[in-house]
Order: sequence, then C-alpha cells, then structure tokens
Amino acid sequence: MKSLLWVGMCFLSVTISAQEIIKLSKDGNPPVEWTSPETEYYSEIWQAQVTTNVSEPTLQVYRPKEATNTGTAVIVAPGGGLYALSTTTEGSQVAQWLNEKGITAFVLKYRLVPTGEDGVAEIEELSANNPDKIGVEAGKVLPYSIQDGLNAVAHVRKNADSYGIKPDKIGFMGFSAGGAVTVGVGYNYTEESRPDFLVPIYYWSYVMPVQEPKADSPPMFLICASDDPLGLAPGSIALYSSWLEAGKPVGMHMYSKGGHGFGMRKQGLPSDTWIERFYEWSLAQNLVSTN
Repeated sequence: MKSLLWVGMCFLSVTISAQEIIKLSKDGNPPVEWTSPETEYYSEIWQAQVTTNVSEPTLQVYRPKEATNTGTAVIVAPGGGLYALSTTTEGSQVAQWLNEKGITAFVLKYRLVPTGEDGVAEIEELSANNPDKIGVEAGKVLPYSIQDGLNAVAHVRKNADSYGIKPDKIGFMGFSAGGAVTVGVGYNYTEESRPDFLVPIYYWSYVMPVQEPKADSPPMFLICASDDPLGLAPGSIALYSSWLEAGKPVGMHMYSKGGHGFGMRKQGLPSDTWIERFYEWSLAQNLVSTN
C-alpha cells in the first residue's frame, strides 16, 4: 500500500510539474475587490470542474506531439457567466482534442466576478431571483477579461518561436462568457494582439452586443443551438450577418438542438461533433495544415 501511495504521489508530482502555466500582465484595476482566493472544485450543480475568483490571469499551455505540430495555435476561453470557468468541458478537453490535430492550445483563465465559496451556486441563485444583477456585475469585469484575452494573443505571438507556432496562425475560441471575451477581442485588438481567426461558441451577446467589424477583422466561425435556453441564437445570427455584410470570411453552424453549455459533453446529438465542424472550416480557410 505504501509503495502504491508513493507511486501515486510521484505521478501527481510529475503531472503538476509538467504543466506550463504562464502568468499574464494584469492591466487596469476593475471596480471590484477579490476577498476569496482562486478556487478549483467540482460543481455538483453544473456537473463539471470549475474555477472561481480568478484575479490573476494565466494561460495553461497544451502542446501537441512535435511530429504532428501544424504550427497553428488556439487560445481557449471557457465559459461560466463570468462567475466561474468551466475548465474541463470547455477547457482542457478542448485543448486535448486540438492537440490530437497538431494544434497548440492555451487555456485562458481570465478575471472573474468576485464571489464567495461557491460562485456557481451564486450565479444560479441570481438566475432564479435577480438575473439583471448578473449582467451588472459581469459588466464591471468584462472589459478587463477582454484585456486578458488581448494580452494572451500578444504573449503567444511574441513567443511564437518558443511554442513552435506560426505568428500568423493564432486563433481565439471562447464559450458563452468566454465567447463574449472572444468577440470583445475581435473588436478591440491592436496589431500585436490581433487574432488570426475567431471562434465564438454560444456567445453571450447580451453583455457584448454586435458592433461593426473592423476593416481588417479576421475570419470567424460561430457555433450555437436554436434551442439555447438563454436565447443566444439571435445574437450569433446577428454577429454572423455583420461579418457577412462586411465581406469578411465567416461560417456558422446553428444546431436545432444542443441547449447551452454543451462544450465537449456528449448528449447523443449532432452538436456533439461541433469541434469537427470547426476543424473542417479551419482546413478550408488554410488556417490549419494536415501535416
């Protein structure tokens, strides 16, 4: 038993040490105060691993095998209403799938609304009793979350050689609130922080309304479901239309069923294979090579 315990502890130590965690600069001071530490736990409510109270933005690096590396990178921003991050089904599992295709992935922890011990319970309680407050509190932090996304792109591009990626093949993918961050990045980039493609997935359009695209806006691929219970399908359609009308490369897959927050979950629906549709689009746009 002792030997098994020792082996397990060694394995855990190797796993932790193998993780590449990059601290990003923390620009600006949101009008909020974090009194609880960043916490990772399993949420029974969401049936998912989550992280709350992020006050220090970071990137976790997931590298593909050297032999299959395509030189493309994707920054992944999990969702969670800016009260939490769904770090597995909208984070690590996405990154691991991308690695299998030779894509380097960076899972972004962006700044969140300060909460108590259980941020998921807080946002669920507000959803039932005071939903307007969610948007108010999220609005205080979102501009800084977007800045975290912009800083992530700039960091990855600046260090492209060390990551084995091409500086003109850096995408940004986000889910729900992370989708709002994705779209915000698409509206606010500079030359150094411009993503080369955008992938908003059931993006939270209420906190990041559609705007006119920039003249050099990158290609975009959207994913959503018509039966999204948060009513997010119209926002994705409007975003798609704005890119289309501006003559920008854009694609969209709107599933009739899928709900909200499906990420890498398997529901026995066509939406289960959304990431394959993204990959097909990225190949057609020459954003990823088959290597």
